[in-house]
Amino acid sequence: MSDLYTIQQPLYFDKKSGFTLEEFKLAIERSTTVYVGFLSFYTTEEQLYELFSKCGEIKKIIMGLDRIHKTPCGFCFVEYYSKEDASDCIKYINGTKLDERLIRCDWDYGFKEGRQYGRGVSGGQVRDEYRTDYDPGRGGYGKQKLIEMETGSSGGGEYASDQHVGKRARDDDNDDENDEESRRYKNGRNRHRERDEPDEDN
Repeated sequence: MSDLYTIQQPLYFDKKSGFTLEEFKLAIERSTTVYVGFLSFYTTEEQLYELFSKCGEIKKIIMGLDRIHKTPCGFCFVEYYSKEDASDCIKYINGTKLDERLIRCDWDYGFKEGRQYGRGVSGGQVRDEYRTDYDPGRGGYGKQKLIEMETGSSGGGEYASDQHVGKRARDDDNDDENDEESRRYKNGRNRHRERDEPDEDN
């Protein structure tokens, strides 16, 4: 039975969890929470309940939100009452289509207040800062691409785009924590990869 819950490698380790790696692994082993990524910004909570309840009784669903605008930004947490139901979710729903998108389901160490907000400098998810393709389900172009289109130039490279994105985030949400996050991001020390990025970028 324990094989059912074995963590597949590589294990995603959230450095912001506050856990050591061993504590993180233990929390995952005990968890009944699933992280869901690659969602459309337009997927509703009702759609999520309809799909994920096929695997068992859901305790709660927490929608991922843009930190600044408080709108959905492409991920959620699904908490089940039982470990077995969460395991079935990962086994059967991971890689299936919802709103014409292949969604991703991973074990999560458990929801804590504040984790529902995007970690990107401009408020959403980090992967949407760098995306260069047009994705109508995730708000169109990525943030840097939008900046290039607005300014009519791709000159200045990644650092210049980071500066512009960081400034925009500070203008919208001017608390000290986000200012510090923007500085770390621009200096290249906060360019961690998010769980909902494709495997080749993980």
